[in-house]
Amino acid sequence: MLSAIKSFFAQHAEPDASRAAEEFRRDRVPIAACALMLELAHADDAFTEEEHAQLTRAMMRHFDLPEAKVNELIALAEDEREKSVDLFQFTKLIAESYDEGQKMVLAEILWGLVYSDGKLTDNESYIMRKVSNLLGLSPGYLNEARRRVVGERPEA
Repeated sequence: MLSAIKSFFAQHAEPDASRAAEEFRRDRVPIAACALMLELAHADDAFTEEEHAQLTRAMMRHFDLPEAKVNELIALAEDEREKSVDLFQFTKLIAESYDEGQKMVLAEILWGLVYSDGKLTDNESYIMRKVSNLLGLSPGYLNEARRRVVGERPEA
């Protein structure tokens, strides 16, 4: 009898638990992505108006959110970023939630943010390589995403 009860709860409680975990993950991915964008935006010690506008547009497009919601999300992600000790918590969530194509799109968005102020600093380059590695993207994919943003031709 006890075995039947345990079996019943295992069959019926597990989907709800996994559904709740999936909903939690889905809600956290935009925060994680935004925190990575903010880390890059602050990498050169200046979060410019161009970077803020680029971040807002990217979040609106990528997650199909209205501007007011994006502004709330930016504030929440900034708080999360400031409290974090590293980028792993953000990249881990994205790596587990995104397929390779989605990671490439995110890499392009991140490069777009980096180049929104017209220059690439050493620290921004370092963070992009670090994020790419943590997401499991090869350097070739990272370079291809960068080429798409800056319009360079691949070397022959």
